[in-house]
Amino acid sequence: MNTIPLTFDEHQINRTIIGGQTEIKKDSLNISVILLNSSSSNFRLNLFENLMSCNFQSIVSIENNAENYSIDDISKAFPAVKFIIPLENSTLGELINIAMSEVQSDFVLVLSDNLYIPSGVILPHLAERLVKDDIFCLVPRLLDKNQNTITNQYSPNAEKTHFEIDTSSVTSDGIKTLYPYDYIGIYNRKKFIQLGGFDYSIRTPFWQILDLFVRSWLWGEETHITTLLKFSYFEDYPLEDRTITYDYLRYYLKNELPKYKNDHGVIPNSAFYKFIRNSSCGYLEARRQFKDAQNWVDKNKYKYKMDLKMLIENWSNV
Repeated sequence: MNTIPLTFDEHQINRTIIGGQTEIKKDSLNISVILLNSSSSNFRLNLFENLMSCNFQSIVSIENNAENYSIDDISKAFPAVKFIIPLENSTLGELINIAMSEVQSDFVLVLSDNLYIPSGVILPHLAERLVKDDIFCLVPRLLDKNQNTITNQYSPNAEKTHFEIDTSSVTSDGIKTLYPYDYIGIYNRKKFIQLGGFDYSIRTPFWQILDLFVRSWLWGEETHITTLLKFSYFEDYPLEDRTITYDYLRYYLKNELPKYKNDHGVIPNSAFYKFIRNSSCGYLEARRQFKDAQNWVDKNKYKYKMDLKMLIENWSNV
């Protein structure tokens, strides 16, 4: 497993970039869009037309197929849209990291192409209301293709010594949630960069998302739900894969093992024995991963404002 990255742009991949506006309009919103394209067949001209009608500062479309021959035609129809085409196998998180470095706005709305995105989805007065609190991430309400609410309000909890995530169908504007579903939300770009972005070495979307967002809470940032913005899937929405894998171990090392002592975070040496009991790798590999995590936490130790136990105990007051 690769060394834990320290910065959001530490890992670079081979990619092709097509299009993209060179000048920023003075009257554009202080929000850009990163569009995650799940398949080349989902290209729809009206999707880009609807996004362009909102006057976002910039639009970046992330492709997952370098052999999508329709990109040239669409890029000519929408020269202001920047298309990023990875030339190697990449995670959505690391592609979002790359896209974040391609925009200049203070806020970035991450969307998926399997969402219905109406024209004028964010008007200027709404944009101002959405970003006024300057929190790390604002999560919209999500509906399935039958217009039923998708539960995306998550709270940290513990059953004995085991970390758990509680879900609730009760949603109100401004309510806290541990993380966004399916990467979708309005991100504060500066805070995203300061947090290190998504860890490219974690390849499972659920653990990759949870890693960044648990870390954001431990470092003093917050994620809330807004009822002012909602999107619906027009096909089956992706289910979370919470299978325990090596990705879980990396998340666990970075987020569940650190303890907050005095004014900083630390992974005590004694935590190794707890880790190796939960790990499926051999002693030498477990020791290497543990030491890597200790070094990573030490380099970021003064960014910690709490540990996971404190977050759970104080969730209602955070």
